[in-house]
Amino acid sequence: MDIQDIKNRFGIIGNSPLLNRAIDIARQVAPTDISVLITGESGSGKEVFSHIIHHLSARKHGPFIAVNCGAIPEGTIDSELFGHEKGSFTGAHEARKGYFEVVNGGTIFLDEVAELPLGTQARLLRVLETGEYLRVGSSKVQKTDVRIVAATNVDVFDAVRNGKFREDLYYRLNTVPLKIPALRERQEDIYLLFRKFIADFTNKYRSPSVQLDAEAQQVLTKYSWPGNVRQLKNIAEQIAVLEKERNLTGQSILKYIPAESNTSNLPMLVSKDKKEDFSERDLLYKVLFDMKRDMVELKKLVAEIIKNGGNPAALTANPQLINQLYHDVELLGAEEQAPTITIHHPEKAKADFNFSHHEEEVEESLSLIEKESDLIKKALKKHKGKRKLAAQELGISERTLYRKIKELNLS
Repeated sequence: MDIQDIKNRFGIIGNSPLLNRAIDIARQVAPTDISVLITGESGSGKEVFSHIIHHLSARKHGPFIAVNCGAIPEGTIDSELFGHEKGSFTGAHEARKGYFEVVNGGTIFLDEVAELPLGTQARLLRVLETGEYLRVGSSKVQKTDVRIVAATNVDVFDAVRNGKFREDLYYRLNTVPLKIPALRERQEDIYLLFRKFIADFTNKYRSPSVQLDAEAQQVLTKYSWPGNVRQLKNIAEQIAVLEKERNLTGQSILKYIPAESNTSNLPMLVSKDKKEDFSERDLLYKVLFDMKRDMVELKKLVAEIIKNGGNPAALTANPQLINQLYHDVELLGAEEQAPTITIHHPEKAKADFNFSHHEEEVEESLSLIEKESDLIKKALKKHKGKRKLAAQELGISERTLYRKIKELNLS
């Protein structure tokens, strides 16, 4: 059976090279009995490939069962998979066969296999290596002849490094890895899939057919589809039921894309202005650049006063500069024995500041932590404690600001 025949039989839409490669691997591995680990994002269609492997194998006339490992409570997963004896635990009023016993001679599809508890993983490894298992509450060894196809949407090797998944089980399941491409990796298939889904749903709900203009097609193609095929199908169904306008534009499609999605996922017709999510290192650089800028501005103020013969009258027309001068000089705490310049501020008492007529190196704290804390306090004060606005002012993400407030013990 060639790739196109497989697509027709299992209802697979698309001509992406990555999709065709995945189908070809499934076709080649199906006649064997080796284990297959299917990886891919949620909603990308991993279960369809488990059906391909089963129905193209010698076990096609045997039973097939799909088990969502993440949906079964940890306390009952062993009983579900391997069965239990009567009285083995509270509520076990009679003996029960597990999936491995029921599916003997067929194929079992373990979806979200990375969610299995470590104890269950050890039992599963024994089945893979010897075909043997024990019912819960029994000491009698049972035999089974089951082909295991597993799937996960997480990085299993990362789970191995974190001690959440057995390394020996990972290599035993991953005899043949099969990666299903995300929908954003097969953009040429997105419009084809949408047309198929919209035709199915308009026929199902007896609604008028839907047409997309070029702009609407581009919106579909450029969106990142974090929910993959499942999300695309869901939106097609919404449009078939809810949309009154049957000639869709780009704006029409955008109405059905979740508003909470990151704006980087949206393709067009959306403002491109966005705040860069600075890392901690970038924040430190920003602190240093702000320190340098403040020093340059302060030197300019001092130079302008000196240029006017020590008379600040020329600055009185610019209260903002005077306020900046007061603030910066107070921070520096300069105590030079030099000619005194008196600045009469309209809202403050008379203050004397000493400025020397020669360049003097001023010692100030260069602690990044202090400067960082000071900037955060200023931003929070400016925006009256509103952290979202303060984060935008600082050029960092709100999440980074929350972490900084906690690390620096800021109220």
